[in-house]
Amino acid sequence: MARLNLLEETRYEKLPVTVFPTPAAGAIAVAQRIAKLIRDKQAKGEKAVLGLATGVTPVAVYDELIRLHKDESLSFKNVITFNLDEYYPMQPSSAQSYVRFMNQHLFNHVDIEKANIHIPDGTLAESDIAAFCLNYEKKIEELGGLDLQILGIGRTGHIGFNEPGSAPNSGTRLVTLDDLTRTDAARDFGGKEAVPTKAITMGVGTIFKAREIILMAWSKKKAPIIKKAVEGELSGEVPATYLQLSDNVEFILDDPAASELTRFDTPWLVKDCVWDNELKKKAVIWLAQKVGKPILKLIEEDYNNNGMAQLATEQGPVYNINIDIFSQIQHTITGWPGGKPDSDDRQRPERAQPAKKRSIIFSPHPDDDVISMGGTFIRLVDQGHDVHVAYQTSGNTAVWDDDVLRYMEFAIDFTKSIGDDTAKLQHIHSDMRSFFATKQPNQIDTPEVRSVKGFIRKSEAIAGARYAGLHDDHIHFMALPFYETGKVTKNSVSQIDVQMTVDLLQQVKPHQIFAAGDFADPHGTHIVCFNIILAALNQLKGKEEWVNDCWLWMYRGAWFEFATHEIEMAIPLSPDEVLRKRYAIFKHQSQKDPAVFPGEDAREFWVRAEDRNRETAESYDKLGFAEYAAMEAFKRYYF
Repeated sequence: MARLNLLEETRYEKLPVTVFPTPAAGAIAVAQRIAKLIRDKQAKGEKAVLGLATGVTPVAVYDELIRLHKDESLSFKNVITFNLDEYYPMQPSSAQSYVRFMNQHLFNHVDIEKANIHIPDGTLAESDIAAFCLNYEKKIEELGGLDLQILGIGRTGHIGFNEPGSAPNSGTRLVTLDDLTRTDAARDFGGKEAVPTKAITMGVGTIFKAREIILMAWSKKKAPIIKKAVEGELSGEVPATYLQLSDNVEFILDDPAASELTRFDTPWLVKDCVWDNELKKKAVIWLAQKVGKPILKLIEEDYNNNGMAQLATEQGPVYNINIDIFSQIQHTITGWPGGKPDSDDRQRPERAQPAKKRSIIFSPHPDDDVISMGGTFIRLVDQGHDVHVAYQTSGNTAVWDDDVLRYMEFAIDFTKSIGDDTAKLQHIHSDMRSFFATKQPNQIDTPEVRSVKGFIRKSEAIAGARYAGLHDDHIHFMALPFYETGKVTKNSVSQIDVQMTVDLLQQVKPHQIFAAGDFADPHGTHIVCFNIILAALNQLKGKEEWVNDCWLWMYRGAWFEFATHEIEMAIPLSPDEVLRKRYAIFKHQSQKDPAVFPGEDAREFWVRAEDRNRETAESYDKLGFAEYAAMEAFKRYYF
């Protein structure tokens, strides 16, 4: 019976999927399977032939394999490896080289024979690549094929560097990279323009011949493409869908990566549910959006025809369900983000008392505050609350080198104008120009360059906060040490980062904290900064009385918004407030035209913010609520 239930739940899934609560748990499971294969082959006196992948996804697998080697005597003497791909052209010593990646994350830490390592050669003359690729395939075939191939998945649905349009029988070859793939790689190369346009990759047909294939994906960011790969139709536009044709494939996911699969996203379509309030709210909103009706116009037929007959039967009549959910959503709307004074607050998202609250807005980067909640920021100040803003990192990796020279030249001219000696500034400026002339992709900036970039972001952040109405003594530029590496990869969080946050919280003693709750990328700055705030609050909990009356509100970053059913406080913005928010964002000139790391969305940050806020308001309007120009959304976090 349990197996039948599982088959029903997974009936939309066209290949096997195993879901783990965390990436660490999934990675350990994959590493254990690889270790078993190696040991089984050793017992038979055979070679284990592995297809390996690069990128963030498999790093935890490699870490566990290294641990097994060191702590449990797992030997790699009988292992032969073939990597999926390599950028072209690419020197093996380059920071972005997959040769360097594999050495750093696996090969230098285990006892594998160097002659048994095979990685596509990014140094070849282009005329030699075809012969190299044929030989790469031949070596795999001579060894009897790959025993196990591990894969990640790109947001275009690529496996290896098999981009949309790849043939299902394709072999190892030189390919042109999709623009989105290059955009995703931009941070590793210090900008998209430095990302190679080509790569050498194993083909889909080569991968498909492996006796076992494991595709791993972690994080919410991968959820949309995972749904397409697992539940979508076969398509050259999503090469990973070809894996549906294999009898030897399994997808290993964490909860966020699996979150858009039908059994998790809309479980009422595949099974009977336990209808708690959260699921009921999500389902009713989904139903209203699907049939294109306001909530109060949904009828029993809508429920019955869309997999929600169980809810209608158990908790109906449906109009009562509609009224209940409509009322809950209506109570999220408020023009008083700090609470409405002298009012009944039992059905309002924020407390009425104290009437004037101490609020602190934590901004991971120096512009997240105004991009993500600029309208609410201004509203809190206008309504007389004691508002502080804390910029957690310097943001100094996201400034163009040209801007550094421009600001230095301004400083030199200004110094001249007041009669001071400019020799030292001119010397620093000359050194910077020389450095930039030979700077390699993603090369760490000099300390002087990092300082100027930090000063640029700091001056912009202060200008934005002043525009929102804050005095300088309420603007805190923290520049947490974990961030200050000068490169994309950051240091681990230390107690210094936490203590700096503790000190600020003790100074302000806030009734409200606003923090970026964007967890789509578990390796991003937002989640790190959020966890620092949590660590600080947990350190203070039980020691400081004010913590017991402190509420933590999450806002989303510049790329995504909370789903409507997740929103617990929605702040409507008037057209004038939308403009004021736009002008606050404009203070961050270094992040415009374009930003250094714009992500996959080509729109400028102010456009994204306005579009997102308008879309939130439109979603409320379509559900039957008042029509507003824009809305900013928040969700409370209980610590």
